[in-house]
Amino acid sequence: MENLPPVSLYVHIPWCVRKCPYCDFNSHAANGDLPESAYVSALLADLEQDLPRVSGRTIETVFIGGGTPSLFSPQAIHALLMGIQEKVPITDGAEITLEANPGTAESGKFRGFREAGVNRLSMGVQSFNDRHLQALGRIHGSHEAVRAAGFAKASGFDNFNLDLMFGLPGQTIENALEDIRLAIALQPTHLSFYQLTLEPNTLFHRYPPTLPNDDIIWDIQKACQELLRREGYRQYEISAYAQKGFRCRHNENYWRFGDYLGIGAGAHGKLTDPSGNITRLWKVRHPARYLESAGTQASIGGCDSVAKDELPLEFMMNHLRLREGFVESLFTERTGLPISSLEPALSNCLGDGLLERSGRSVRCTDKGWNFLDNILDQFIAA
Repeated sequence: MENLPPVSLYVHIPWCVRKCPYCDFNSHAANGDLPESAYVSALLADLEQDLPRVSGRTIETVFIGGGTPSLFSPQAIHALLMGIQEKVPITDGAEITLEANPGTAESGKFRGFREAGVNRLSMGVQSFNDRHLQALGRIHGSHEAVRAAGFAKASGFDNFNLDLMFGLPGQTIENALEDIRLAIALQPTHLSFYQLTLEPNTLFHRYPPTLPNDDIIWDIQKACQELLRREGYRQYEISAYAQKGFRCRHNENYWRFGDYLGIGAGAHGKLTDPSGNITRLWKVRHPARYLESAGTQASIGGCDSVAKDELPLEFMMNHLRLREGFVESLFTERTGLPISSLEPALSNCLGDGLLERSGRSVRCTDKGWNFLDNILDQFIAA
């Protein structure tokens, strides 16, 4: 394959103070001291095992997610990042993100993360309303959320994200707008704003809370999006809003069907080989089993080749999340398939006013943006 996609690195740290009732990520409540040193060694052994899959390529972004990575010490994060750089080249000026929970925020810790090489923080605030935070099972209150954002700025992070949810139990439009106003006052460069969904295998799915009806959720979404737009936060993806120059480069690589290594318990990767074959692989989920097996074949939870006839849907599922859509030549570059592989679904969606073509680019119309599932259904059928 002439032009291989960019490569990112995702690092999963699976421990939290406690499991939130809505969370379907591979996270586990921490009991006692965390095995920081052993886990960092396991991550680096895991990376070493995966490196032949990206031989000669450079890491463009690093994202340390979880779980709650900010439970780890700055010393452990420093050892991790130094170990990664010793094994694989990282591009100059790479975006290096670490997820943090406001309930575990400390000024000294944030400074330590910055000194360790982290240059972007992503904080799971979810709401500034204490009643809603309690309903979500969060360990922090509104005061801790505000304080954490202050720590980020004081520690030298000029690029940080705040996560906010909407459609919360008992939430009104004014509640949601107040969350947005309070977030904007903290001057983050990026906001993730997404709807609470009741995912399978979560406590909320088993015991569903009463959520606002669809009409209220729609009104909340539109009102908050308009406020964000007025305040200079441009929506560039379904749930992502950024000030100019501060899009999340790591997530953009996912949405543009780039490649990524995934190391850590339950981490997923997607890689393209020089022949154009695409493989998805993942690591074993349980931290104890991962610690025992990292760097060996036993750590691989699974490895699947993506069939050629699945690539059109996979590409569209990611790229159509972006407001700008995609350039047709990129479809061929990332999948090895001609643009005709998207037919007849592409023509049907263009004819139905769900997609629009501008030159050689394709993107969702305003109508299509709100009915993305309907678009993808056509590519599933195809």
